[in-house]
Amino acid sequence: MKTKITLAIAGLVATSLVYGSAVSLFDDYRNAGAGPFSQSAGRSAWTQQNPSSSGGDTRSCSSCHGADLTLPGRHIETGKPIEPMALSVNSARLTDSKKVEKWFRRNCRWTLGRECSSQEKGDFIQFMLSQ
Repeated sequence: MKTKITLAIAGLVATSLVYGSAVSLFDDYRNAGAGPFSQSAGRSAWTQQNPSSSGGDTRSCSSCHGADLTLPGRHIETGKPIEPMALSVNSARLTDSKKVEKWFRRNCRWTLGRECSSQEKGDFIQFMLSQ
C-alpha cells in the first residue's frame, strides 16, 4: 500500500512539473504574440513533409520521432535512439524549458530549415500534451 501511494505521489509531482513547465513555455510564446495553441495544428505540422537542405529527400518531425509519440524513435541519419515524446510514457519531457528551447532550435533548423515560430512551438507542445 505504501509503495502504491509513493508511486502515485511521484507521478503527481512529475505531472505537475511537466504541466508547470509547459504553462511557463505557453506564457513565453503568448508574450511573443502566439496563441491560441492547437493540438490539431501540432499534429499536422508533426507529419508535414519538408524539403531537406541537402536536396532530394524530405523530412518531418515524425521521420525521427515517429508518428506515435508513445513509442521510441530513431534519428534517420545517426541511428541514435530517441526516447518517446509523449508525456504519458515519458514524464521527463518538457520539464526543463532551456532544454526544450535548445531542442526546438536544433530540430526545427534540421527539419524545417529554419527556427520554429512561437506559434509552432506552442502547437507542438499542445500536441505532445495530448498524447
